[in-house]
Amino acid sequence: MSKRKLLINEVFNKAKEDSEKDTKSGLAFYLWGKLEELLDFKISEKTLVRYYEAFVEKNDDIGIDPYKLDKLSQYLGYKDFADFSRTFVKKDKEANKTTVKISVDRDEESITEKLSNIIINITNEQNFKMPEFMKKNGMGIMEIALLVCLVTGSVVFSHPKKKTYGFAGILPTLECMYWDGSEYKLVDCNNKNPLFDKKIPIDEVELQFFKRILRKDTLTVENAVGKTWYSKYNGEVEFFTKDGIDPGTGKELRKSTPFMISKYAGQQSDSVEIEE
Repeated sequence: MSKRKLLINEVFNKAKEDSEKDTKSGLAFYLWGKLEELLDFKISEKTLVRYYEAFVEKNDDIGIDPYKLDKLSQYLGYKDFADFSRTFVKKDKEANKTTVKISVDRDEESITEKLSNIIINITNEQNFKMPEFMKKNGMGIMEIALLVCLVTGSVVFSHPKKKTYGFAGILPTLECMYWDGSEYKLVDCNNKNPLFDKKIPIDEVELQFFKRILRKDTLTVENAVGKTWYSKYNGEVEFFTKDGIDPGTGKELRKSTPFMISKYAGQQSDSVEIEE
């Protein structure tokens, strides 16, 4: 589940608990008043109903403006959407599963910065679910166990440049991603390079499937309508592989139509332009 889906589900769950309403229109009306009252955040009932239909009823994923994500996160008691994405732990209702969160004092110059948000799920069937970043970096069970021991025992080796080393080497902190103009790429959340000044928490769906289509000349009505989305800004049209927000302009994407494909993609039309 993406972080946006998780946020919207939790927002409506809280509204349901607080208001005791159970219809999407009732919940949307309650949230409309409560968000303005508590956060001075004005959002239409229609938009809230659209979020409910997409995320709750259809289990879909659509783009939401970052400012709205921050405000909805504040409704749940978080500082902003980044804070929600980084710290929220979903309650697991399965009776046969125990969730353990490893966390150590943030001020320690140790590998705690790398492991403070690791969630280890251990089921009664003795299956061990390895954190994703450890899988990607080839870390085995023994190395993970060693790292946990290092954290709990505060056994670390500090580099003069304040990078922390353990027996498994330098631990990655690839919990953020950035838009490079054509796709999202992983980046260390603590990277100070100004090229990555718009880092956001990792969304695995966006990271894997959201791309800008670089070869617009390959698009046709047959292969692109219903399968691509577009953004038009200052006369420039860009096409994307998934619905959402254009990271370059902040505008919500729209589904590609035969007209837009013919006018701005592979086959150029000689007809008079009609704004969509």
